[in-house]
Amino acid sequence: MSPDNIAILILIGGFLLMVALRFPIAYAVAISSIFTLIYQGLPLSIVAQQMVKGISSFSLMAVPFFITMGVLMGTGGISERLIALANSLVGWMRGGMAMVNIVASYFFGGISGSAAADTASIGSIMIPMMVEQGYDDDFSTAVTITSSCEGLLVPPSHNMVIYATTAGGVSVGSLFLAGYLPGALLAVSLMVGAYIISVKRNYPKGEKFSIINVIKELISSFWALAAVLIVVVGVVGGIFTATESAAIAVIYSLIVSVFIYKGLDWKGVWKSLESCVDTLSIVLILISTSSIFGYLLTTLHVPTKAANAIINLTNNPILIALLINLILLVLGMIMDMAPIILIATPILLPVAQSIGISPIQFGIMMILNTGIGLLTPPVGSVLFIGSAVGKVSIERLVKATLPFYILMIVTLLLITFVPAVSLWLPSVLM
Repeated sequence: MSPDNIAILILIGGFLLMVALRFPIAYAVAISSIFTLIYQGLPLSIVAQQMVKGISSFSLMAVPFFITMGVLMGTGGISERLIALANSLVGWMRGGMAMVNIVASYFFGGISGSAAADTASIGSIMIPMMVEQGYDDDFSTAVTITSSCEGLLVPPSHNMVIYATTAGGVSVGSLFLAGYLPGALLAVSLMVGAYIISVKRNYPKGEKFSIINVIKELISSFWALAAVLIVVVGVVGGIFTATESAAIAVIYSLIVSVFIYKGLDWKGVWKSLESCVDTLSIVLILISTSSIFGYLLTTLHVPTKAANAIINLTNNPILIALLINLILLVLGMIMDMAPIILIATPILLPVAQSIGISPIQFGIMMILNTGIGLLTPPVGSVLFIGSAVGKVSIERLVKATLPFYILMIVTLLLITFVPAVSLWLPSVLM
């Protein structure tokens, strides 16, 4: 075995071993990288250099701003208004509260960009409400956690910013636009599944549809929805960068939450900022340590070797695309979202491009793949949050989620094999 192959074995094998031993991902990435550098006889100063380089990016400054915006809006009384708006739109259907849950997640996702925040915020309101109206608790929780993945696709999403930075040269504005239709497609597919189950179990309908009520709730929710317009229109229109738009959105969300909706006082603002610091510290540590890992992957030519290995298995583009999705789904079962994006993008993006998948389409595929991973044991963080919020055992929740898993996989396949789902909107507006 050549020295390079031994180094690759130390790097990737050591990382997987430490993940299996339940090391924190950031430590697993850093330690395996250090052992590889020692084996290669390279100076350990590279560790510090690459960690600093990894987070010294102007575009990455958008990440803390988007996280702060999501926390402020999520704790500032926004959830109730978005649920009321969703109820006015789809609450009249059979299983109306399930439909409201799914549509509210689409709206809230455009503000928080976090599946975990969506599940905690929307779920804490919707799950008890649905159970009180006669819905099964496991069904209510399954709808909540699966629909929360819409928020990963609907901009602004800090995970899209992380992917754009990792992929290099990918337009954040194009990624934002690319997420709208896949997010809507996911919402529609989940609504179809929820409707079929609701008819079968004879879940109740809501009040009759009223256009006056829709207008009333739309006016009430205007200030919340305007935050998304500020970010997306500003970035797509070239008025300001993603980082600048995120900073403006933080100031806007602070004003809306404290002075307009009055869901937060200044004490609550400080608590929200503490939560942001906790989340951000985890994200930045992952980004900085993954930078060392990515540096070693590049110097050891792992992306090229991985691409050649996959192409040697088959030259059928359909099978290669399916294999890429399978790899990402398996990674999602054992790793969290951000580290998968940081580690797998340099390896799998060249493979995807070799079969004609654009970086933007691949980004949407990766986001949805890793989103599904958030719902799968043993590491599915959103699955555990949903179980805690809904007071449902993991076993019952996984069983209730199975039909929705299938619908999410169908949506993923449509995104993979119908490029227009993700690329049409950016091609028209960018």
